[in-house]
Amino acid sequence: MNKIYHFPSEFLWGGATAANQLEGAYREGGKGLSIADVLPGGKVRLELLAGASFNFEIDKEKYVYPNHDGIDFYHRYKEDIALFAEMGFKAFRMSIAWSRIFPNGDELTPNEEGLKFYDDVFDELHKYGIEPVVTISHYEMPLHLVKAYGGWKNRKLISFFERYAKTLFERYKDKVKYWLTFNEINGAIHFPILSLGFLPDNKNTRLQHIFQALHHQFVASSLAVKAAHEMIPDVKVGCMLIYAPTYSFDCHPENVLHALQEGRIFNYLCGDVQVRGEYPAFAKRFFKENGIEINIHDGDLELLKQYPVDFISFSYYMSRTVKKEKSPEEMTSGNIIGGVKNPFLKASDWGWEIDPIGLRIALNELYDRYQKPLFVVENGLGAYDKVEEDGSINDDYRIDYLREHIKAMGEAIEDGVELIGYTSWGCIDLVSASTGEMSKRYGFIYVDKDDQGNGTLERRKKKSFYWYKRVIETNGKEI
Repeated sequence: MNKIYHFPSEFLWGGATAANQLEGAYREGGKGLSIADVLPGGKVRLELLAGASFNFEIDKEKYVYPNHDGIDFYHRYKEDIALFAEMGFKAFRMSIAWSRIFPNGDELTPNEEGLKFYDDVFDELHKYGIEPVVTISHYEMPLHLVKAYGGWKNRKLISFFERYAKTLFERYKDKVKYWLTFNEINGAIHFPILSLGFLPDNKNTRLQHIFQALHHQFVASSLAVKAAHEMIPDVKVGCMLIYAPTYSFDCHPENVLHALQEGRIFNYLCGDVQVRGEYPAFAKRFFKENGIEINIHDGDLELLKQYPVDFISFSYYMSRTVKKEKSPEEMTSGNIIGGVKNPFLKASDWGWEIDPIGLRIALNELYDRYQKPLFVVENGLGAYDKVEEDGSINDDYRIDYLREHIKAMGEAIEDGVELIGYTSWGCIDLVSASTGEMSKRYGFIYVDKDDQGNGTLERRKKKSFYWYKRVIETNGKEI
């Protein structure tokens, strides 16, 4: 007999996306260029994210840029939102493109055409009773801030972000109650180009620049929390982390200690600052041993302490297994981070290990540490999908993946975890952030477009569409 799970009556079931991966219209409506607009598709993107030489320019003769067109959500949002409503979404996690509101990022006045676009999107969502969950900065900072200021290494970006956030809060205070400040903020430790807007100069200064830039984002996040609470009644502002439970490869004490140290820096340092409002004790030794000296201005630490986030949102795709001494042959890939291969886990088409129990572990670890509400805002399976001759897409592998992860959430709720929602990543097929591919599909809705940009953009319901519809209808009782 299948176990029945009991999710809260107001649980926010839905899906998640990012503006740069689905909107398209990269030069329409007054939008400026973003960091995502200069990242090409294919394997070269991974090389650039890893820190190869890069001039932040568009070269259409050499590369393909899938983000420029996305899946044309900019023009088709009504059609897509209607499909989300048909599935029964309670929430839709999306992001606002910073360069659609402030094309260069440092203007004094916003772009009205960009603001109007999101007004229309929010109105369409509310027409169906869907709650917007909005990320303020999701791997799409204005390119001008990268070129003119050096990205988040420059403290000036704090004031630019504060102006941007206040503009959003003032405009959408009656339409958006859930906000996230920076997407996967801790991912910058491994790939600073995406969210911090710079490539490290060299190995010796890499961590210094990354953690100084992160400090600037921490201050900016607290200023956003402060502004939101002052401007919007009953608002909830969350941080957004990548979370990957860190397993020791074996029970050798050195590997166990290594797992503890790796997990603390990646999983907890950013969370501790944004949730607890202070740098954790272990950061002092880490900074000292890595030659990191953060320039902290007067009032910074008081601001962090006074304005922590209201809840913790996070992405969960996989756990991470680590080993102090390892060879290249032992390694596996993953979401921003990798690790050594776990012999007990299978992997996706892209080598991401599949570990539903890890989600239960993640939820318990985070709740034990912070005792604040949690929100799983990304989780999903990137896979190759096949359209059958009759037009159907039988993605049972996706259903199996999501079912097991939803079960893990149900178990965590029984464990006592306060979980407010679940938005499956890429609820409609979109451009992959890590590889710039369309063939790496996550959605319940198939979009006819290939890695080279060819296709009709026709939307087609997959088998998982109907399955997830039933999950939401029964509030997780039938999965």
